[in-house]
Amino acid sequence: LQSMGDGVISTDGTGRVEFLNPVAERLTGWTTEDARDRRLSEIFPIVHDATREPVHNPVTRALAGREVVTAGTDIVLTGRHSDEHAIELSATPIRGPQGNILGAVLVFRDVTEMRALGREIAHQATHDTLTGLFNRREFEKHLQQVLDRTRTEGGEHALCHLDLDLFRTINDSCGNAAGDELLRQMGQLIKSRLPPRGSVARPAGDEFILLLEDCSLDRAGVFAEELRAAIRDFRFMWEDRSFTLAASIGVVRVTAENDSVYDALQAANVACRVAKDEGRNRVHLYQRNDLSILRRQREIGWVQRLNEAAREDRFTLYCQAVRPLGRKKKRPTTPGREEVEPRRERRPSHYEILLRLVDERGVIAPTVFLPAAERYHLMPMIDRWVVHETLTRLRGLDWDTLPGLGGFNINLSGQSLYDPEFLPFVVERIRDSGVPPARLCFEITETAAVTNLASAMRLIAVLKKTGCRFALDDFGSGLSSFAYLKNMRVDYLKIDGIFVRNLPDDASDVAMVNSINQVAHAIGIETIAEYVETDAILESVTSLGVDYAQGYALAVPRPLVQVLKDVQELHRYPKSRR
Repeated sequence: LQSMGDGVISTDGTGRVEFLNPVAERLTGWTTEDARDRRLSEIFPIVHDATREPVHNPVTRALAGREVVTAGTDIVLTGRHSDEHAIELSATPIRGPQGNILGAVLVFRDVTEMRALGREIAHQATHDTLTGLFNRREFEKHLQQVLDRTRTEGGEHALCHLDLDLFRTINDSCGNAAGDELLRQMGQLIKSRLPPRGSVARPAGDEFILLLEDCSLDRAGVFAEELRAAIRDFRFMWEDRSFTLAASIGVVRVTAENDSVYDALQAANVACRVAKDEGRNRVHLYQRNDLSILRRQREIGWVQRLNEAAREDRFTLYCQAVRPLGRKKKRPTTPGREEVEPRRERRPSHYEILLRLVDERGVIAPTVFLPAAERYHLMPMIDRWVVHETLTRLRGLDWDTLPGLGGFNINLSGQSLYDPEFLPFVVERIRDSGVPPARLCFEITETAAVTNLASAMRLIAVLKKTGCRFALDDFGSGLSSFAYLKNMRVDYLKIDGIFVRNLPDDASDVAMVNSINQVAHAIGIETIAEYVETDAILESVTSLGVDYAQGYALAVPRPLVQVLKDVQELHRYPKSRR
């Protein structure tokens, strides 16, 4: 009891205090001598964190009910000296030889730091980490609620899409730190001018979206003009330089006639694009049959093109090898001497599945069309196609005869994590395909995983139960926290290329990669270096002990059908291909 990390208080059968261990004395502010024979509620006052309403004495409940009483959420202990501690507790009755109740033991634990971390993670899941405003997901959730209420109760609201006109100039001339500070200041300026029933989010880059509830289009237009003027009059100071800003704002009406959240956001985005096209630093109100809007909408053709590509089977799969790296081993040469030489471990190569689009212009890289797919929420559809096509191509492989083939990595977008039908679809497709789950590794980005932590952990838990593996992609580029790794149960960390590209010349990148690699290995996760484009980079990641590497220095992306054909031929004619 003296050395326990938990607080312990014992009482008699009437609930009066008999003993406190040192931790209990520290947290309550009472010594055993001062507290003895007092009512527990006097030395152990607890309240609900949110409401501050008193919590019923757990020992009284344990004695009355003759059972264990626990409380693990939203409980705060107010100490004798007004200090507060978030706690978890359990109260257990003590029985005598004949089953009679002799007293109770209260055990409680200080979880202040853990609860604060939980609140921080919850806040990060719904807010933009840079500005503290709502992120796109939380804003869309709120907009959906407003739209649903409007369909039943009526009313009119307004949606604004704001884009800073000169952000790129400042960001490029002064650096990312200046750009980040500008976005923070802009977020505060916009938030300070919101009406009482207004909300704002930063979905990406230098864009902001605002919802003005119970606001007509005309009133929203006046507000947008005032906000535009305030941004124009704002001076951004960075070091010894001063910058004048401007903003283009698109404004649309939100009523029961809106088909969906997506349509409302797209209309506001198009109105903002029109404001930019008409000369920037202006407000454009979306009106029905607006010729400017119609012209702009015709220019946005990616949604139709991507849907047609899916229907007409004009997507195609490429893949790129993920190679195991050598290790250093000591091999004795002569007595008393050892020679250190590299060797390659007998681990198979993996392949990351990559998507391409084929049209009349040829093969189009994903960097061209995926941003549009993400903007217009087409990623779940694309992810489904990739999963289905990959498993179809892998169906029927004789895996037992391909010892050099480790498996295939399939990327999943953050949007698919929100899709309630996506996970059952993946599980069913794996089962129907007959592909061994151990040969499949799913990749999600660090930012998507932490932003959608609950959904990501559920996806990982379900698919790992089937035997699949998981990789956390672009690690280090997002929230960059090791705290969640212990519970996320991923198999690989893919170190982001921003730390890998300059490894031979940048000591800070060496330190970052080494840190990520050591922490990952300490908790049983293997590491993969992305963007290994030169022999010098390859030598650097090998010397740091990274497990795998991926990049043009090892292999270029190739069509999946060709890779599968080569792998099978290599098994069929091993000597001629050796």
